[in-house]
Amino acid sequence: MSVIASGITAPLARYARQLHQVAGTGHHVASPLGAWLLLGLAGPACAGDDLRQLEEILGADAGAAAGFAAELLAHPHPVVHAAAAVWGGNGPATDARIASWQAGLPPEVDTGPVPGQAELDAWARRQTLGLIDRFPVQNGRKLIWLLATALAARVSWERPFDLAPASALGPTSPWARTLAQVLRTPHGPDHGRIPGHDQFIAATDAAGDVAVHAASARGGLLVVSVAAAPQVPAADVLSSAYDLGAALAAGRPVTRRSLFDLPLGDGPAWTIAAERIHTAAPSGREERYSAVLPAWSAHTTLELTDPRLGFAAVRHALDPVDPWQARQAAMARYTRIGFEAGAVTALGIALSAVLGRPGVRRTAELRFGHPFAVVAVAAGNAEPQDSHGPVPPSPWRGLPVFSAWVANPEDATAEPGNTS
Repeated sequence: MSVIASGITAPLARYARQLHQVAGTGHHVASPLGAWLLLGLAGPACAGDDLRQLEEILGADAGAAAGFAAELLAHPHPVVHAAAAVWGGNGPATDARIASWQAGLPPEVDTGPVPGQAELDAWARRQTLGLIDRFPVQNGRKLIWLLATALAARVSWERPFDLAPASALGPTSPWARTLAQVLRTPHGPDHGRIPGHDQFIAATDAAGDVAVHAASARGGLLVVSVAAAPQVPAADVLSSAYDLGAALAAGRPVTRRSLFDLPLGDGPAWTIAAERIHTAAPSGREERYSAVLPAWSAHTTLELTDPRLGFAAVRHALDPVDPWQARQAAMARYTRIGFEAGAVTALGIALSAVLGRPGVRRTAELRFGHPFAVVAVAAGNAEPQDSHGPVPPSPWRGLPVFSAWVANPEDATAEPGNTS
């Protein structure tokens, strides 16, 4: 029976909060999903205290986590490339439990002897569409175990952004003084809803009222940006972004705030204005939104040896003695025309040593003018659409794949072409 993403998004969101806390509040990008999947694949190799610790960190039974990882690999998403590998482990110390785990790995998992460094770098480039050049764990010493996952996406927006002067971020934004151009959502019919761009103010438990912009990409990826008041902790903004992103991608309702329930003027990440109009709306009220946000890119190498992240438990189960490395290399780029991101997560053990009646219209310009969270979520259905009969739900639908804390934006440019 297929495992659906909605059952795993809450544990994944908790894991993402932990991973981003380890990464800190500086500008960075990561794939909590990439790390979680590696742990999920390795779970059946663990026993005793290692298994109990890992299941607590995963937030799921090890068998269920392994099954979900296998589902994702067996049912590829149209625009999210996923791969996994378990290399090595054929030495004399391999016990029956470990051998049974290796034999039961999904057929999509690469296996065999640990490749050399050049082969590892080539694997990283191939599995991330060329976005990650170097495998994050180095094979300078002879590795007896090497586990890895790779995730990558390169997509074009359904409708590209317009460009705007950086001053549109507002007078209180520090980025308005350091950037020249930023991104603005394009105008819809009569400034109405813009296909491919969903923007609103949401009420959240963790971060209060937040500005939300969700950009839809061709092929089924939704990239959700969330800005809260500057004093809200990054972890709470990221948690809210995970909740909102997963709900939007899966078509679940979110708590959208009416502009008529919020005060006019400047808010934590928006400005609300009012004007007299003629409207066909039965209530005599209209709401309109636009959003202004910076372009950005990030390249991050994250150490994963912190015990809270679960890799120490897997390492101990496989080999409690020999030296080890656990690391993720990730990148992402958000531009006028599209989004791309890639991540390779690895655990390596060496041998010893993500016209009508009068009315009133309120408009809100959402301003992502201070550090904010971004989550890229798989949307749509990953199964072929030309198949006969009912299409089963995709295990990818609503699943957050990459996430970032944007604290160091870049100038937006009018680059030609597209990213797909």
